[in-house]
Amino acid sequence: MTQQLTPAAAWSRLQAGNDRFVASDVSHPNQDASRRTALVNTQNPFAVIFGCSDSRLAAEIIFDLGLGDVFVVRTAGQVIDDAVLGSLEYSVSVLGVPLIVVLGHDSCGAVTATMQAVDTGEMPTGFLRDLVERITPSVLTARRGGVTDLNETVIEHTKQTTQRLVDSSRVIADAVGRGEVAVIGVSYRLDEGKAVLVSGFGAP
Repeated sequence: MTQQLTPAAAWSRLQAGNDRFVASDVSHPNQDASRRTALVNTQNPFAVIFGCSDSRLAAEIIFDLGLGDVFVVRTAGQVIDDAVLGSLEYSVSVLGVPLIVVLGHDSCGAVTATMQAVDTGEMPTGFLRDLVERITPSVLTARRGGVTDLNETVIEHTKQTTQRLVDSSRVIADAVGRGEVAVIGVSYRLDEGKAVLVSGFGAP
C-alpha cells in the first residue's frame, strides 16, 4: 500500500471525474480486464466515499471512476454507526486513503422521513426508527438556524455528519491533525449531477 495523493490532489481528481460526468464526457477508467487482474491481490484507493444508499447516488458513476479507485461505504441518509466507523478507520489506517468524502444529496428520503417525524411527533417503526433518531439532531440544528427546506436540511445534515465523524473517531481525527487526511462534506445535485463542497476538516 502506498499513498500517492495528497488530500487536495484526491479531491481534484474527484472533481475532474464529476466534471466529465456532468458534461456527459465520461472516460470509464480502470474498468477493463487488465485492471481487474492487477487488483486481485492488492488495492490502493485514493479516496473513501461515505454516501447515502440512494440508487441515484452511485459514487463510481458520478465521479467517473473504476475498479480500485475508491473505497465506498453507504448507508441510508449516510448515517454513522459502529460498522461505518470501523470501515472508515480501516480505509485510513490500513489502506492509507488521504480523503474521506461524506456525500449527501438532494431529495434524500431518510432526511425527509426525519423531518416528518420531527413535525408530527410520530416515529416510524422497525429499524427505520434508528435511522430517524440518528438524523434528528441534524434536522433540529437546521431548524434552530431557521432552515426548513428539505435540500438545505440535507446540506446541514452532511455538514453535521462530517463533524460527527471527526468527533467520533480518534483514528480519523488524529490523521486529520497530522495533515494526512481531510474529511469533507459534499452535496450532490440530482438535476445537474454536480457534486459541491459544503464543509471540511483538513486541506481538501
